[in-house]
Amino acid sequence: MNSELQNLDLIDLLSERHVQLRSLCDKSWNESSNIYISNSEWYIMARIYKKQPTIAYVSKHVDISRQATHKFIKSLESKGLVGIENVKNNKKVKFLFLTALGEECYEKSEAQKAILEKRIEGHIGVEQLKLLKEILKLEWGI
Repeated sequence: MNSELQNLDLIDLLSERHVQLRSLCDKSWNESSNIYISNSEWYIMARIYKKQPTIAYVSKHVDISRQATHKFIKSLESKGLVGIENVKNNKKVKFLFLTALGEECYEKSEAQKAILEKRIEGHIGVEQLKLLKEILKLEWGI
């Protein structure tokens, strides 16, 4: 067992594992693609995938400031990953969608994460991984 993790509480354990996993996902993506996508941009793309939410909806449902969210959306648009359109009969409200390239990148990233999950499963076992996922999905009362 990793000795650095031995004395951490639940919150720090979750944080450390999250950082490790995000780092592995980023490394995997960067080794296979020439399009750089930040963690925040992935987070926003996940909110858009297979939906057409408004910019306001995405800004409200990501844990990023409204100004930063707009900056990331503009960055995603400049990379050709996200499209922005006016809502019919309302020039103020705009909705977002992933472009074909955006969907391709998102789906490739999901496939890479599935491979990483299989690696984890190989180390901790099928039942342990299933249990971990079920625990994380439970209502924690917080």
